[in-house]
Amino acid sequence: MEFLFNGIMAVTGKELVMYLVGACLIWLAIRKGYEPALLLPMGFGAILVNLPFSGVLNQEMAGIGTMTGIIQWLFETTIAASEALPILLFIGIGAMIDFGPLLSQPVMLLFGAAAQFGIFFAISLAALLGFELRDAASIGIIGAADGPTSILVSQILHSNFVGAIAVAAYSYMALVPIIQPVAIRLVTTREERRIPMKYNPRNVTKRTKILFPLIVTFIVGLIAPTSVALVGFLMFGNLVRECGVLDSLLKTAQEDLTNLITLLLGITISFSMRAEAFVRADTLLILLIGLAAFVFDTIGGVLFAKVLNLILPRMGRPKINPMIGAAGISAFPMSSRVVQKMAAAEEGGNIILMHAVGANVAGQIASVIAGGLVISLVSQYLGQGGTL
Repeated sequence: MEFLFNGIMAVTGKELVMYLVGACLIWLAIRKGYEPALLLPMGFGAILVNLPFSGVLNQEMAGIGTMTGIIQWLFETTIAASEALPILLFIGIGAMIDFGPLLSQPVMLLFGAAAQFGIFFAISLAALLGFELRDAASIGIIGAADGPTSILVSQILHSNFVGAIAVAAYSYMALVPIIQPVAIRLVTTREERRIPMKYNPRNVTKRTKILFPLIVTFIVGLIAPTSVALVGFLMFGNLVRECGVLDSLLKTAQEDLTNLITLLLGITISFSMRAEAFVRADTLLILLIGLAAFVFDTIGGVLFAKVLNLILPRMGRPKINPMIGAAGISAFPMSSRVVQKMAAAEEGGNIILMHAVGANVAGQIASVIAGGLVISLVSQYLGQGGTL
């Protein structure tokens, strides 16, 4: 009967910590409703992979040999070997995004670019704190506010902290309604937050919407080839949406494909949340740097808008509400909703939602491009013998 107690006796202190982490993620998903489609499977998976002699991981069985664990197999085949899950998820994301608000106001692309400042700030901070460049770059991508991109970049760069990065990325995405208002208020006045904006969109033709994903893929592919998988699958999903002849596939991409991959991605990434790799001082530091990246993304977008407000009146143009810049992160559509809610709270009837949506959609594209650029720059540096 001694074998019945082998598992209990084998539990370590670090594994107990991971049970608490898993339970916390499940609580956040169920009780608070924070990204439940991802945090719940990640939390449950964190418990599964940290059970002693867990059958979801590869195990050597006496008299039998190697037993393949399902979560380890999923991780090794769909993330480690091919990055298939996070890339395929972009088809569903692209199928759900309407680029109309962006195409009617192309200037919003600038806000999407400005709101990626936190990525490069965090990369610099992580490198200064002693992380290897591949790890620093992976940590910085948390600022993209895009979980699949964070997982993809950290996996391609072979970061040692994939699990911590994934948890941070999805947790902060869920906390957008809490984090962003604080960051916005730090760098804006009440008068600035009350600035009204008229919405006079240009007419966007169906042809334009069809050509847009093709043109973006072609241009980005020439400028940053390593981002083609990210941008290409995002734009392919959008082309399925806009072509008008694939209604059944569009519904599948928006619902069945996205839900299935999200479910599998959450539980598969838990393989990188094994106690020996996750429970370390560096994990807490990564969470703090990731938070800084997120905050400085928001601040970067807002400050860019404030700089524009110094120029626009001299050109005879009305000022813009600087909170629009905060919507330039990739957390779509949460960030644009937060900005609109704040605008309405400061000045009843102030509707800036469509401007915010345009910036938010631009942030989705910009974060993917930023991820590709980081992969390209870091790989080139390391390929030249860099060791930072």
